[in-house]
Amino acid sequence: MKKYKSQENLPSEPTKSELEILQVLWEHGPSTVRFVNDKLNEQKREVNYMSTQKLMLIMLEKGFLTKDASQMTHVYQAAVEEGKTKGYILDRVVDNLFNGSASSLMMQLLGNKKMSPQEMEEFKELIKKIDQKS
Repeated sequence: MKKYKSQENLPSEPTKSELEILQVLWEHGPSTVRFVNDKLNEQKREVNYMSTQKLMLIMLEKGFLTKDASQMTHVYQAAVEEGKTKGYILDRVVDNLFNGSASSLMMQLLGNKKMSPQEMEEFKELIKKIDQKS
């Protein structure tokens, strides 16, 4: 299976359930279906093992995952990069919900979510870095 290095080559946009599986693989690295299913049950909601297995096989066909079948227990790995995949999805959200305006997205986020003092400091530092580049 090939790795997708640019968003133009991304096979398609992952579904919510596919993203949950990708999140586990991005966080923990190559894993078995059992491990992924256990993490989904811990972190998200009750998920049937056979459903996780079927979805991971579909993701393999779509090009989101690769599989190492050299051992008795198959190990799956994300075939799409985390940052690029999230960037692609975020670009789609900005384009579709905020008419392409990143500042509108930020204003909405800041209005909806309470930031901790530490997050506020990090946000201020990010704005300073962006200002220095301009």
